[in-house]
Amino acid sequence: MLLLDNLRKTFFPNTPNEVRALQGVSLRLETGSFLIIIGTNGSGKSTLLNAVAGTFLVDSGTITLAGEEITRWPEHQRARLIGRVFQNPFSGTAPNMSIAENLALATRRGLSRGLGRALTPAVREELRDRIRTLNMGLEDRLDNPIGSLSGGQRQALTLIMASWLRPELLLLDEHTAALDPRGADQVIRLTDEIIRREHLTTLMVTHSMQQAVNLGDRIVMMHRGQVLCDLQGAERARARPEDLLQRFDVVRRREQLDPSAAELLRSSYI
Repeated sequence: MLLLDNLRKTFFPNTPNEVRALQGVSLRLETGSFLIIIGTNGSGKSTLLNAVAGTFLVDSGTITLAGEEITRWPEHQRARLIGRVFQNPFSGTAPNMSIAENLALATRRGLSRGLGRALTPAVREELRDRIRTLNMGLEDRLDNPIGSLSGGQRQALTLIMASWLRPELLLLDEHTAALDPRGADQVIRLTDEIIRREHLTTLMVTHSMQQAVNLGDRIVMMHRGQVLCDLQGAERARARPEDLLQRFDVVRRREQLDPSAAELLRSSYI
């Protein structure tokens, strides 16, 4: 289970560039839940994932994962509990190392550096079997540099790497945004398969309203560093892309109103 309690983060405080990126975010994510986070640019959704991953420490609030408070843990220590796939297909892997070598490193996530496991014939066969499930023909290219692959192929392998040790939490930060439509569809299909098969607790950020309604069991919409709405149960099941877009439109209109009218709209909307 993931528990976020009143997280706050301000960048460049007390300067003209001050950004209140997280303003009291609280969420409870049960084990095995798949939460989709949506929001406009600057809403705080990627900042929230970075806060959980330990990219930076929050100013206040607590983060608890699998019964351990990890609020002050450094990023490398959290890596033993958290798997992550970034937006950029070239992040999270060593481009000049082979597919097999990258996967061998993934088996030691959160542990001391080094390949650890020798790439014996038995280990290579284990890697090949895991890669074969991608249906991309990569199982016979274990010695190819991972940097020579397409973005879609690389993201697919990164998903395998991030989920290899069944992390307590999987973070997906717009991991299909940089892919072409075909590659994005392949990676989304694989994402759904892995999360369902491994029953992974997952936080996924996306700009795609179609992905938001097709994946996961819960949708959270963020705005200005706060949770604006949280769709669960029957309300989540009924959600359609146009419904989510309408909510964004309401937010945009609200910000054009005077404060008193905006508050009235907000109270009736939420």
